[in-house]
Amino acid sequence: MIPYLPLKEINASYAPQINEAIQRVVQDGWYIMGKECTHFEQEYAAYIGTRHCIGCGNGYDALWLIFNAYRQMGLLHDGDEVMVPANTFIASVLAITRNRLRPIFTDPDANTCLMGDEQILATLGKHTKAVLLVHLYGQNSYTDRLAQVCRDRGIIIIEDNAQAHGAMYGTRRTGSLGDAAAHSFYPGKNLGALGDAGAVTTNNPLLAATIEKLRNYGSSTKYRHDEIGVNSRLDEIQAAALRVKLRHLDSDNEKRRTIAMRYIAEIKNPYVRTQHIKEPSSHVFHIFPLMSDHRDTLQQHLTTNGIHTQIHYPVPPHKQACYKEYNHLSMPIAEALSATELSLPCHPLLKEEEVTHIIATVNSFKP
Repeated sequence: MIPYLPLKEINASYAPQINEAIQRVVQDGWYIMGKECTHFEQEYAAYIGTRHCIGCGNGYDALWLIFNAYRQMGLLHDGDEVMVPANTFIASVLAITRNRLRPIFTDPDANTCLMGDEQILATLGKHTKAVLLVHLYGQNSYTDRLAQVCRDRGIIIIEDNAQAHGAMYGTRRTGSLGDAAAHSFYPGKNLGALGDAGAVTTNNPLLAATIEKLRNYGSSTKYRHDEIGVNSRLDEIQAAALRVKLRHLDSDNEKRRTIAMRYIAEIKNPYVRTQHIKEPSSHVFHIFPLMSDHRDTLQQHLTTNGIHTQIHYPVPPHKQACYKEYNHLSMPIAEALSATELSLPCHPLLKEEEVTHIIATVNSFKP
């Protein structure tokens, strides 16, 4: 089988550097909130282009910490509305509702699969206090037009950058565009740790200081707790491994981009569709989605021909059992995506002949 994402082999390609980094942590004897975390925060902030980066336990915590910090700062309150795309991973929504905020699900654009300006502007209401932009699949969803409207109305822009490490908007990276951004370093991400890890980036010093306290039991001084915080800290081993992989991120993204552009140029089958790419050079292709009305049959065809695929995401958040109060909502585009999306392998170790085989197999599909 051509694997969807061979994590063992991907991490093995960095093995000497990662092993040295881990050994450095072990020998140093400091495992939480030490110099590796500090160095990674500084390096990642510089890479993204923000003044602050705060490491935390995972991408969900990064989102939760942002919303909770804005509550602590008095800028968000119980029941405030947060716009969120209806076709996202459930963590985006959980972070909203766990902070007693109200998600306003918005259907995406059918071509880009992103929550676009028109969809957002049509849904903004007088109780909208924040917009959560999800850079889905690795493509930026921010625009200056949206930012201006939000600034005029005092609406906070939060980026969910879990799938878009290194993606661009003009000369700026995603994660530096809004008021704050959440990053997941789950092992399968473009910048993946060896376990759970996450971070928040922002240019707001008060927000950064609040999140720094919240992630550490609400404390900035040992045994003194200003806020009701949580334990969500980026450990030294994960930080050390991320520092190694960060140095390779742009070149790895370029390899993904090369594969994706072959898919776009060479897949020609009336039974499949691809995502519209606004600007290929800015997309980092964490996921390469195909859409097909015959998705399950297509997946079986690919499996039979030795190609492993995945589905992102078969049940949208507003149709999940844990959100029964939203199950009545109709989001036709998001629901169509959940029924038709199929993700092809797209990773830095994929060989040229494997890409050729994948393209030929997709092109040979007939339902």
